Amino acid sequence: MTTTAAASYPVRFDVDYPEERNRLTAALRVIWIIPIAILAGLLSQGAGSFGSSGRPYFAAAGAGGVLFLPVLLMLVFRQKYPAWWFEWNLQFTRFEARVGSYFLLLRDEYPSTDEEQSVHLDFDPPKAAALNRWLPLVKWLLAIPHYIVLFFLGIAVIVVTIIAWFAILFTGQYPRGMFTFVVGVGRWGYRVSAYAFLLTTDQYPPFSLD
Repeated sequence: MTTTAAASYPVRFDVDYPEERNRLTAALRVIWIIPIAILAGLLSQGAGSFGSSGRPYFAAAGAGGVLFLPVLLMLVFRQKYPAWWFEWNLQFTRFEARVGSYFLLLRDEYPSTDEEQSVHLDFDPPKAAALNRWLPLVKWLLAIPHYIVLFFLGIAVIVVTIIAWFAILFTGQYPRGMFTFVVGVGRWGYRVSAYAFLLTTDQYPPFSLD
């Protein structure tokens, strides 16, 4: 898809670039993240009891927490997407994004459970009547090309994050080009998530970091 198509996709994700970095919290990030990662895991398991699905990329936990199967069944049989189900999926995914951004060294402030902070993620509310009621049954299959690309991009993100960790420790900065790349991969992943698992749109995700 073109850059214009990517820009018009009903998912928006961005992270504010930090001009100053805390070297101590960056150095100990894998330790500092443990409490909030445990909380995210507990929320994910709680939602999983009602039906959830893993997403292809970005959050450190990245597996579960959203209502997937109930939404799929409601769309297929009633062509409805309850507003409070959407709100749960949106807020949990935003929380997940803050935890993921912290883990990947994009931000230094500790992830909030409810405040937006400097990690911005938004999905357009689904218009269930306009969605194809049968497409949710195969979206996960149609998104396979994205999973393959995101797998390799995810490996690149790991490498970039390790390099950025050393850069922050020695220079106090996250190289902006690397930062933009990691955020772009996250943006790509959340578009796939919206299409295949959150089921908020029938518009096929663009193969784009923009």
